[in-house]
Order: sequence, then C-alpha cells, then structure tokens
Amino acid sequence: MFTTAEREGIRAALVEAARRDPAVVGAALVGSAARDAEDEWSDIDLALQLADGADEPAVVREWTALLGGISPVADTADVVSGGVRYRVFLLESSLQVDLSFWPFDRFRSTGEPFRLLFGTPQEPVEAGAPDLARTIGTAWLLALHARSAIARGRLWQATTMLDQLREEVGTLMCVRSGLPSWHGRGVDGLSSEDLSRLDRSRAARVSRTELDASRCALVRLLFDEIEQRDAHRAARLAPALDELSTPLPTMPPSTHRRGR
Repeated sequence: MFTTAEREGIRAALVEAARRDPAVVGAALVGSAARDAEDEWSDIDLALQLADGADEPAVVREWTALLGGISPVADTADVVSGGVRYRVFLLESSLQVDLSFWPFDRFRSTGEPFRLLFGTPQEPVEAGAPDLARTIGTAWLLALHARSAIARGRLWQATTMLDQLREEVGTLMCVRSGLPSWHGRGVDGLSSEDLSRLDRSRAARVSRTELDASRCALVRLLFDEIEQRDAHRAARLAPALDELSTPLPTMPPSTHRRGR
C-alpha cells in the first residue's frame, strides 16, 4: 500500500518535470487535491497543457517513461474525452496516477475542482449534465432484461443487470438532489430516506425470490424518479412499468426453462 509521503513525493516530481518540459506550458491539480480534501486513499490527478504544436503521442510516451522511472508502473489505461487524453496509471504500490494531456487551446476547468499551478487556461466551462432521457431508457431496458433473466433462471446475469439498474436510479436521485452523478460520487450524500429505499432494493442473496423482489422495488423507485422529473413521460410509461414491477409467478427451480 502506498503512503501519503510517497504520493506527495511522486506528485512533486511530476510537477517539477512539467515545469522543465518545453512541451508542457501549463499544469493544474484536479480532483481532491484541488479542493484540499485528500485522505490516505486519494490518487494523483494532474492536468498538463501542451505547447501549441506539440506532438501529443510523443509527449504521452515520454511522460509514461518518466513516471515509470519515478515509481514502477503495473499497467495503464487511456480514456479520450473532448479531445483530451487521460492516461491512468496503476503503480505497483496500488497508487493511481491520472495524467491528462490537454491541447493548448482546450486547457481549462470543466466544472471539476481545478487549481492552476502555472500556464494560461481558457475560460472555464460547466460540466456537462447527464443525458437523463438516455438514463431513463437504459433503466427500463435493464429492468426488462433482468425480468427475463430471472424467469429463465439466469440469476447471475440478473444480478449484474440489477446492479446496473440501481446505478441508473442512483443517477436520477443524485440529479434530483443536486449531487454529483458520475460513477456514484454523490450517492452517499442522498437523504437518509433515499438511501434507505436504495438499501431495501438490494437482494441479500442470489436467489430467484430475492432478485425478483429487488427488481420490483427498483422499478418502483425508477417510476417515482421519472414522475418527479417528467410527469408526461411517467404517464406514458405507467402501464409498462406497472407490469415490470409485478412479481414473477413462483415456481420450483427444476421447472425453469432457459431461453435460447
């Protein structure tokens, strides 16, 4: 397990390297360090502004080698969003290091905490809101397939789908409550009533009875969230969601028929 001293040393080395690199003209801390909210589990998030005309793939390769020389790297993963590459490093110590490589004219705050170290950022923009129409559609689609998976006796498939359905319902709850919705970051800030309802929607065991009860509870939560946000859509969905919140007939496990 990494220590906070190790994390601070690696971050200081990266910031110093950024100041020396002619291909990097700006840097900022993002995430928990930018809002003075780090704890012993926090990772390193560093945004780098590339010089105008810099060879981005070459810079990424050089910085990958640089970090590997500071601390052994177990693996990397890339995410590209809005024309920005986010390279996520997993160090052998289990410390996560996120380096984002911003084209010169895109470097800015995008709604997340952002503490400029040096450079010239563009005007900040607000973080994009989740597509709630898509969230709702994804949720009822998951509810449909969870029902058929339970009916066919595919209980682990149903478990996976219900976990995803709960995540979509949590997104709707977070947006309603004005909390961050990405990757469940705001769920712990929901009201005790909302958290209790989510808790009751979880199956304690992977069994047909408990998974089906979880499915019905989640569909009812989904309908409540839709009704609060879009009464017209809720009215259109009411008959179908009423069907989806109806428990499946009980039957002995030996009579389950698996779909093909």
